[in-house]
Amino acid sequence: MADPKGFLTHDRELPARRPVDVRISDWREVYQDFSQEKLTKQAARCMDCGIPFCHNGCPLGNLIPEWNDLVYRTDWREAIERLHATNNFPEFTGRLCPAPCEAACVLGINSDPVAIKRVEVEIIDRAFAEGWVTPQPPAVKTGKKVAVVGSGPAGLAAAQQLTRAGHDVVVFERADRIGGLLRYGIPEFKMEKRHIERRLEQMRAEGTEFRTGVNVGVDITAAELREQFDAVVLSGGATQWRDLPAAGRELKGVYQAMEYLPLSNKVQEGDFEKSPISAEGKHVVVIGGGDTGADCIGTAIRQGAKSVTQLEIMPQPPASRPGSQPWPTFPILFKMESAHEELADGGGERVYAVSTTEFVGDAEGNVRALRLVEVEGPQNGFKPIPGTEREIPAELVTLSMGFLGPEKGALLQDFAEVAGDGFYDARGNVSRDKTYMSKVDGVFVAGDMGRGQSLIVWAIAEGRAAASGVDRYLTGETALPYPILPTARPLV
Repeated sequence: MADPKGFLTHDRELPARRPVDVRISDWREVYQDFSQEKLTKQAARCMDCGIPFCHNGCPLGNLIPEWNDLVYRTDWREAIERLHATNNFPEFTGRLCPAPCEAACVLGINSDPVAIKRVEVEIIDRAFAEGWVTPQPPAVKTGKKVAVVGSGPAGLAAAQQLTRAGHDVVVFERADRIGGLLRYGIPEFKMEKRHIERRLEQMRAEGTEFRTGVNVGVDITAAELREQFDAVVLSGGATQWRDLPAAGRELKGVYQAMEYLPLSNKVQEGDFEKSPISAEGKHVVVIGGGDTGADCIGTAIRQGAKSVTQLEIMPQPPASRPGSQPWPTFPILFKMESAHEELADGGGERVYAVSTTEFVGDAEGNVRALRLVEVEGPQNGFKPIPGTEREIPAELVTLSMGFLGPEKGALLQDFAEVAGDGFYDARGNVSRDKTYMSKVDGVFVAGDMGRGQSLIVWAIAEGRAAASGVDRYLTGETALPYPILPTARPLV
């Protein structure tokens, strides 16, 4: 235990965000530096519990008490070894994961939990700065070839594990750059893309090959993929977005979040001087109250929106854990993300328990307003409340309402024909067995494509687990870890 009294003498503290008026003028990450002195105090708050429930909250099985203790003792080199033992990409999870580990922290029963995410991200950032993150090429090559379809966190984790096991791995990505939603779904102010680039540099040095601009299923068929490779990992995500079929949906100015956000990221990559879909000078409405909605808010504000309003059909969540969501489950709470802080500072509004009934257009076919109605809670089926109808201005609308599963394009259609019945599960995701193999021999599934929309930690854990299954399939045995713990369970 780092400090037997640490949890009694130190309060939870996180790095301060840069002032709103400063950070909305650029696209850099919002947090200021956090001193080593403050970080070691946060690590000292870890109680090294007899039963560390933070492990239960994290599907990766991160060795959280161990690296908290190492940080407290300033043994950073060993801390990154323990962190990398379970997590290929802590620089991603430390910035993007909603931290179910913190929700499960024992200290959180009657106090604020340990700042696990902050300790994690400081470990990996120091490791890169010190040059400790180096390529780990395999000592022996197997001669087996593996195709990984999709370069999000699940695909990248599977690819790195399989490359290190000695297989020849090719990652296919239909976009023009590697990273999936890490690249084009996450705004720069939430995670600067230099973090992706430095990890890809390591993976290329280890031997992983990346091919961009390849639409697998079209540019290379499922049959060709199976013929050219000894195994295939499908990790294309749950990219079939949920739509809002209200009157006027066809109007210009109404976009899915994943039509809007990638263009802004392309501006940061230097592809455009200005986004083809810009919020500059417009009344913006973001429909959906989750993390993607917050990403749209922050993006619209930085583009110079005239006003921003966020709509959510659910009632406003409580500020503290309700009795119906007891520890150590992951509670649904009212959050004030950096984008929400920027929204409030600019006079914007978050509106709960409302439903959009119509997109209202002008004479040129552009959206100009939304018609809303207040609704009763989900227990009443979101029943409209008479007399609460109103109209708000809207010249750019983004739909951020989640995803329904994988796209049933040519690739999955072809594999489904080979597999016959049972290729999809009851939720429409690609079904798989305990080794993560689908109904097609040698074709494995990792991440949201098999799990449904979930967290980045689950994607990485599934990529690692699928790699273990692939390695065993190709060689008859495996030394790769299988990180999905028996006690782990979906928390969202």
